[in-house]
Amino acid sequence: QVQLVESGGGLVQPGGSLRLSCVVSDNIFNLYYAMGWYRQAPGKGRDLVTTIIRDGSTNYIDAVKGRFTVSRANAEKTIYLQMNNLKPEDTAVYYCNRVPAGPSTIWGQGTQVTVSS
Repeated sequence: QVQLVESGGGLVQPGGSLRLSCVVSDNIFNLYYAMGWYRQAPGKGRDLVTTIIRDGSTNYIDAVKGRFTVSRANAEKTIYLQMNNLKPEDTAVYYCNRVPAGPSTIWGQGTQVTVSS
């Protein structure tokens, strides 16, 4: 079973930046075609924010385009999410996982991002 550990969240003022990390226990792209960062805001469902595909291509939701950048490193055992110009509406718990995720997908603990002045 693949283990996922997210970190890097915190409290930041609007306009600030954070870099999230997702360390995986295996070479994730040997297992999955795509990985992504998801987020779950208070009282809402978990939504896919960005995807990085095995060939390195990426996709973003419109709300984060131009502000967030997903990347991978360390023999593809770490996935990063660089978040710039953060907004209060980016406040959420952020998770990484395979794309698409299904009902049986196991989630890590996530990392809390709070954007507030």
